[in-house]
Amino acid sequence: MRPPTTRPFAESLINPHAIAIVGASDNPKKTTARPQQFLQRAGYRGNAYFINPTRDTVQGAKAWPTLSSLPEVPEHVYIMTGAEAAIAAVRECAHLGVPVATVLSAGFAEDGPVGQDREDRLRAAAAEGPTRVIGPSSLGVVNPRTGVMLTGNAAFGEPNLPAGGVFVASQSGSVIGSLLSRALGRGIGFAGLVSTGGEADLSLGSLCEAMIADPGVTSFALFLESLRHAEDLAAFARAAAEAGKPVAVYKLGRSDEAAALAVSHTGALAGEDSEADAFFRACGFARIYNFESLVEAPALLERIPATAPTTPRVGVITTTGGGAAIMVDQLALRGLNIVGPSANLVARMAEAEVIIPHSLIADLGLDGARHDIVTNALTLMQDSGEFDVIVFVIGSSARLNPELAVQAIAERGNHAVPIVASALPEAPEAAALLNSSGVPAFRTPESCADVVAAAFSRRPTTVGDTAQFAANAAAPAQTLDEQASAALLGRLGVTFPESVAVSVQELEDVSISVEFPAVVKVLSDQLPHKSDVGGVVLNVADITGVREAARTIVRNVAAQRSAVTVDRVLVQQMARKGIAEALIGYRVSRDVGPMVVLSTGGVLAEIFADTSVRLAPVTIDVAHEMIREVKGLAVITGYRGLPEGDVDALASTIVAMSRLAVTNTEVLEAEINPVSIGAKGCGVLALDALVSTSVSESVDTRRADAALAHR
Repeated sequence: MRPPTTRPFAESLINPHAIAIVGASDNPKKTTARPQQFLQRAGYRGNAYFINPTRDTVQGAKAWPTLSSLPEVPEHVYIMTGAEAAIAAVRECAHLGVPVATVLSAGFAEDGPVGQDREDRLRAAAAEGPTRVIGPSSLGVVNPRTGVMLTGNAAFGEPNLPAGGVFVASQSGSVIGSLLSRALGRGIGFAGLVSTGGEADLSLGSLCEAMIADPGVTSFALFLESLRHAEDLAAFARAAAEAGKPVAVYKLGRSDEAAALAVSHTGALAGEDSEADAFFRACGFARIYNFESLVEAPALLERIPATAPTTPRVGVITTTGGGAAIMVDQLALRGLNIVGPSANLVARMAEAEVIIPHSLIADLGLDGARHDIVTNALTLMQDSGEFDVIVFVIGSSARLNPELAVQAIAERGNHAVPIVASALPEAPEAAALLNSSGVPAFRTPESCADVVAAAFSRRPTTVGDTAQFAANAAAPAQTLDEQASAALLGRLGVTFPESVAVSVQELEDVSISVEFPAVVKVLSDQLPHKSDVGGVVLNVADITGVREAARTIVRNVAAQRSAVTVDRVLVQQMARKGIAEALIGYRVSRDVGPMVVLSTGGVLAEIFADTSVRLAPVTIDVAHEMIREVKGLAVITGYRGLPEGDVDALASTIVAMSRLAVTNTEVLEAEINPVSIGAKGCGVLALDALVSTSVSESVDTRRADAALAHR
């Protein structure tokens, strides 16, 4: 047997010189027979071996009893057997020195404790040698460039599979076939497709990172079911940004039902989808929301840098007014700025015999579907300096006469101002011509608008290492009382009103240094939501009122939470009513690490779900960006002549909260709500605080430190 390869891992993964199919079937109707058929049809030129110990031949080719009986060590082995046999095959791969084994077999972690035990043994078997495992439950690895077809997915039985620059990685097996079928005949090609399955060993992020150095890969398209192994995705994101290879991502689980609620409002506001959105933004990924957009997006992402303006000037040109109206609707729904040609540009176009009305769109009309008119119109619009991107909506000529408007559009694809196109009729030939000419072509207006919005919302990569927070996020948690919470956050620069803790047993003898009127609150780490149990009394005028408020709170809590003993209350100076209220939260996600959340404030914050979320820590510029994103905070920006709030102070407080990510890594969750925003120059005040930490410190010590810090 010839020794194993010493080529780079990525070559063995996507372009192996020798492959083996374990569990190959002689029955051409079985799934396990497909890889052999696909390899032959695709013209794979390497050595292919088929392992079946019960037969001499498989579909006319020689069958080998074991991997060990082969004349050479294959670079990539595809395993299509039962779970236990798959473990044995992976162990054989490890002993032989096979670099990559892809496992189709099911029956692992998804099958509960028994399956988890199998998965542990699968990993252990691979660890006996250099073998890296894709799967289990992987529908395989495909490289249309070289005819590598290690898959049983029926979609890959199509002839003439399109090769190109997009590398697809999916946590769902059937998706790779679905994306391929949508791209067929439309001028979109692939540098590779991989189904990552259960990710028992190799994660989606690590596989993609391995492909970055491949010069044939120009962009990536990811289909995610979860954010497992986010640290690998983050490492891939940094490497992809450095290589200048953009990434489009589509993720399932956008519904709030998937979000795990935590002790504070922040837990509800920073649900699973908000976490994903913040993570993708930090990764510099373009998140798209239309499944079809996933194969259509990379072509535009390769043209639009991550430093492009976030409010691009979008020009719309058309030969069909109705189709353009649909497109304008879709663009506007995504917040994009549609800009009509200026009067000066309309006049210059008229001089070039391009007659259009002075309106939001450049409507050439049916008679404008001519090569010369379209060429003149696009030349003038692209050279005008009035647009950052031009969307061309093509009418029936796209299907019937592509040599007219479509050909002219294709010839303008290399200009610094990119053109994207969408045909109103179904026109795959036009799409193929456009895509092959460097003009991204979209089948639907919805997909076109989705991708344009995603391309210009993409920002430079800022994501750090998320792995360091995993242990903390999974740790047991304890909640601090409000005084201890405020003391911790105050040291970071968060400003609170003057307050003092008072013993309920010493109410008759105590004197209060806090200015009145005041608010009296129950002070207990067991009652994070004080209002829910009648634990807050407002507008207390004097010391007599404090005593009465404390007695009321004791009675209310006893009625609502009899197991909780109230031994202290917090007396806090009442703050003047601000211009608006905000919530600033911090949370460590088990998947993506620390995040900071901004929302409108108050007890109903999560109902309105008007939020902005970023990975922490954030800069002052990002904090201002977050403020602009929360619609309910427009009132502090001088909106329609309203008094301006202290936006700078709010931004500084957001930054202060986000510093928990680097200064207080034991903090799992924190929230100040409400934050009263004063007039411009008057600062902001956090009126309530809640902090949850990993169980590592003495509560008594923290309470003593907090008391000293607040006196």
